[in-house]
Amino acid sequence: MSASGFATRLIALTRKETRQMMRDRSNLVVGLLLPVVLILLFGYGLSFDVKNARVTVVLEDSSPIARDAVAGLHRSEYLAPVLAANMHEAQQMMRAGQTDAILRVPVDFSRQLAAGKGRVQLLLNGVDSTTASTLEGYVNGALAIPAQQQGDRAGNKDTGVARVVIAQRMWFNEPGESTWYFVPGLIVLVMTLIGAFLTSLLIAREWERGTLESLFVTPVRPLELVLSKLAPYVVIGFIDLVMCLLAAKYLFRVPMLGSLWIIIGSSMLYLMVSLALGLFISGAMKNQFAASQMALLTSFMPAMMLSGFIFDLRNVPVVIQIVSNLLPATHFMSLIKTLFMAGDYWPDILKSCAILALYALVLIAATCRKLRKTLD
Repeated sequence: MSASGFATRLIALTRKETRQMMRDRSNLVVGLLLPVVLILLFGYGLSFDVKNARVTVVLEDSSPIARDAVAGLHRSEYLAPVLAANMHEAQQMMRAGQTDAILRVPVDFSRQLAAGKGRVQLLLNGVDSTTASTLEGYVNGALAIPAQQQGDRAGNKDTGVARVVIAQRMWFNEPGESTWYFVPGLIVLVMTLIGAFLTSLLIAREWERGTLESLFVTPVRPLELVLSKLAPYVVIGFIDLVMCLLAAKYLFRVPMLGSLWIIIGSSMLYLMVSLALGLFISGAMKNQFAASQMALLTSFMPAMMLSGFIFDLRNVPVVIQIVSNLLPATHFMSLIKTLFMAGDYWPDILKSCAILALYALVLIAATCRKLRKTLD
């Protein structure tokens, strides 16, 4: 075998493969677009920092001394303090997910501080235990600022300077277990993977094999075809959901404060959204490889990165927040964590389920439109 013949054949084959690659747009999307998306997502979108954390301050002692003691909260770039009239209002905000912490300054705080040690109560939202622990450190640092300033002015930071002591308690996650935070989110990822990824191959497979054209000459309607393809995977998704719930309850000991039926119902509703998304992608792409890659890019990865599963979405750029709020996984992630950790909060349940139902109807209608009996 001559070297010149080897080089000629190698160049010819390389040209052929290059042309084939250029004709297959899905390879170009995966090879060129995916790295760009990952670079931008990890570079700008992901952040484990806690910024503008919402702290509700209840000043039962409204004296100037008490106000000066909590003034450090307003000087921190990591905290966004707001005042509440009383503890009942603050607790309602906590249950509604409108605040991350409650700082309660008792009636006799000024007298305690004058005696050398003023006590305050800090209630943390433990749904996200990592954020709660970080927030506790920020509040401790902010409340220590007045004492440090007094010590600086006195020339001694330790002698005769009154200090604030925090009595901390964590709501919804008393032990501070990170497992309690991640396991409910795993249900979202499992429902997304089973739903979108598996059904993304169904119609594309039939397009490639030519069997879908045969169905076009039968009385079968697009809606009937869509529902028939969804039905088996609804059963599989339900079995997976039961396994997730059993593991959460008996293996990881995660509390389920909300109604089991609401957890199951909302999970099945999100499963329908994922199944419909995968089926729509399958009908639109008409190629199994391209459909599977598109399902991965538009469902599983966003559900993992942009739904609030890993980090608090309020700490990411506004553009990423807007994109995340367009994802059905974001709404279900918030709902399932609330159901597990906080219980049945009906405003959140009704809002999230209405959004998921709308997504399901739109995606099913779009898939039916893609399966009209016409040949392109």
